[in-house]
Amino acid sequence: MLQQAMTFSDFVLGTAYEDIPAEVIERAQDLILDLVAVGAAAHAIDASRLARETAVRLFNTADGAASARILFDGRRASLAGAAYAGATQIDSLDAHDGFSRAKGHAGCGLLPAVLAFAEKNDRLDGRDLLCSMVVGYEIGCRAGLALHGTVSDYHTSGAWIALAVAALGVRLNGADPDTLRHAIGIAEYHGPRSQMMREIDNPSMLHDGSGWGSMVGVVAAELALAGFAGAPAITVEADAAGEYWQDLGQDWLTCQQNIKLFPICRWAHAPIQAALELRAEHSLTVDDIEKIEISAFQEATRLARDMPATTGKAQYSISYPVAAALKYGQVGAREVAGETFADADIARLVGLTTISECDECNANFPQDRLGRTVIETRDGRRLDSGLVRAPGEHSNPVERAGIVDKYREFVRPVLAPERANRIEEVVFTLDRPGCPASELGDLLYPPIR
Repeated sequence: MLQQAMTFSDFVLGTAYEDIPAEVIERAQDLILDLVAVGAAAHAIDASRLARETAVRLFNTADGAASARILFDGRRASLAGAAYAGATQIDSLDAHDGFSRAKGHAGCGLLPAVLAFAEKNDRLDGRDLLCSMVVGYEIGCRAGLALHGTVSDYHTSGAWIALAVAALGVRLNGADPDTLRHAIGIAEYHGPRSQMMREIDNPSMLHDGSGWGSMVGVVAAELALAGFAGAPAITVEADAAGEYWQDLGQDWLTCQQNIKLFPICRWAHAPIQAALELRAEHSLTVDDIEKIEISAFQEATRLARDMPATTGKAQYSISYPVAAALKYGQVGAREVAGETFADADIARLVGLTTISECDECNANFPQDRLGRTVIETRDGRRLDSGLVRAPGEHSNPVERAGIVDKYREFVRPVLAPERANRIEEVVFTLDRPGCPASELGDLLYPPIR
């Protein structure tokens, strides 16, 4: 048990930029750009706006040294408030990176917290930011595996984002292993162990608990730095969790994140991809379609099956995004923003869609997201996609060029070209010697008008 905790602290507190393989640093840059794209595109979503307003109103501080600017807003809140608002904003558009094996996401809670900590410590440079993001992914993803491997319920990502953010808060403040141990203990104790399937069954603005996880992590770090004591984190120190921490610094989970090509719960991505392939291969129009059959793993079949009335429900749907894909040949930010929720063609397709479980899909979940779409046409054809894998898994990754394309598509409607181009340039040069972390932060804080 003690050796486990020492290995954890050595990695969190001792890992330097030079210790991380170049390909891992490069992937961290890709992931940062992807998170920025989603955060910008999510700016006008109601959940995002409400989180920012709440952070300014309730999570503020009179201590300027403990404040930070809010992502794509510019107003100040406490460090915890800024982390909460930024993480909730990114999480409000379900297009950010994920870690399939843990059935959740780390990056959306990490980046706003690291940027907030960088506001507190203006000595941090770009390499510190990159190194911190890598350490955060490595800790957060393993905490997620340990949590889901040792308890019976399926918890939102906020539960393990909290540990990763707390660890980074201690790291970036130069504290010792004992402080780190207390911080992750506090974070685990207060982290949002919310039941993810409640959100799947009843889509809302709650999403994956990432905002609360990021906020709890910041508070836990600050409490521990002030001397507040916490009980040991069982997801790190318990004997049953040991297997999840043995390969720290050897197997880099940062490079095992998936990239979302559709702003929809990843569980629906395979049927969406299957529908897009059938549409392209057979030149289908909505008028050709008589019936749609979707099969997937059990968790995916619990996604919403009717027409959405809200952005949140659209992002946790399965019938709707498949129907939208068949009509428009894409599922992007527009398809979850509301203007297509009353589309009569899509409503007709949703009404003739059936959903069923697939044994092979169940057997491969969560390591892989498989699904199948079958379309019956009015002229009697039965078009079967066969089993399709969700695009963007790390086993068949979206490379940098694809991430750049996604970034440009997402930010084009909301950021001025000069600003968007400069963000892209800075993200990919954060590793140059002497680049201050604030060079990126200053580009991300001015509001979106």
